[in-house]
Amino acid sequence: MSAEVVLGVGGGIAAYKACELLRLLTESGHRVRVVPTASALRFVGAPTWAALSGRPVADDVWSDVHEVPHVRLGQQADLVVVAPATADLLARTAHGLADDLLTNTLLTARCPVVMAPAMHTEMWEHPATVANVATLRSRGVLVIEPAVGRLTGADTGKGRLPDPAAIFAVARRVLARGGTSPADLAGRRVVVTAGGTREPLDPVRFLGNRSSGKQGYAFARTAAARGARVTLISANVALPDPAGVDLVRVGTTEELRAATLAAAAGADVVVMAAAPADFRPAHYAPGKIKKPADGSAPVIELVTNPDIAAELGQRRRPGQLLVIFAAETSDAEANGRAKLARKGADLIVINEVGVDKVFGAETNAATVLGADGSVQTFPEQPKEDLADGVWDLVAARLSVNS
Repeated sequence: MSAEVVLGVGGGIAAYKACELLRLLTESGHRVRVVPTASALRFVGAPTWAALSGRPVADDVWSDVHEVPHVRLGQQADLVVVAPATADLLARTAHGLADDLLTNTLLTARCPVVMAPAMHTEMWEHPATVANVATLRSRGVLVIEPAVGRLTGADTGKGRLPDPAAIFAVARRVLARGGTSPADLAGRRVVVTAGGTREPLDPVRFLGNRSSGKQGYAFARTAAARGARVTLISANVALPDPAGVDLVRVGTTEELRAATLAAAAGADVVVMAAAPADFRPAHYAPGKIKKPADGSAPVIELVTNPDIAAELGQRRRPGQLLVIFAAETSDAEANGRAKLARKGADLIVINEVGVDKVFGAETNAATVLGADGSVQTFPEQPKEDLADGVWDLVAARLSVNS
């Protein structure tokens, strides 16, 4: 679906990255009008924006006055994306200033607004910026958490503009949801686990599973696009980092347990989409296990791993929601209902798994059972769409608990 998008560009060195975001938006069929600040034009000139967008650049309130651009751009937009959003631009927007075309556009926009900050760590963590971001989020603006990495000069820390492809993924999800509660998870803290744990046998071998982490990452991306503050705990996943999430990498089930319990302590929702190994070797061999000369196979003794979902169910505080998963090959609904009760969860997402099913695929089908007796069936669809459907169920329960 083609949409009218305003791409606001703030005056930071990361402005050059917005060129790639613009390309992704236009190649997806969207009509994009670039509105750079005067400072942004010192980093990337107007001819570049015009050539990439195929449309004139709107950079001041005095051009094409008869079209009233300071009002019309915001009124006609289906989405406004600001990348990079500098500390100054966040402050001016939060305080309702309208001293250039971009801030005028932000004041008149009645569509979803996504802002992707980029600045030095000290600026992002300053109480003034923290307060401005909180104000914007309280008004429904989706302010993406900046990434951690190399900043201007030799500095490293939180404040880097997320990858343009990750910002585009957020914009795409916001557009897909339209104007219906685009930030209905704003103010909520969400923990999502993803991937499959690996239990080492020796320095070169491990016990693991086929989980790709794609469904968990879809949950993290869609939650961020709905305004949640997301902690994504990733177990052995080879996927790009989603924009706007705090990423924690783990390897084993014990590491997943420690990270999840710590993050869940302050969370409103925990989604256990990861596939923890049920068992681990009782003994780790410090050297590679050699094949016996007589051709016999070594005996591997296994012990049971902790049940993270059950522990979360026992520890959760009042009002906290727990969503768990069940990968089943037979009697899926009966097994899922029993697991839901045993773990003390609110919702269970049941997948039928097997060869060429679910693991590594781009689509998924599921049945979601609720502790209240509800049943919701989702036909095969992109994993992000399935995640959005489950978040709809979660958001409805959160509103009841509020």
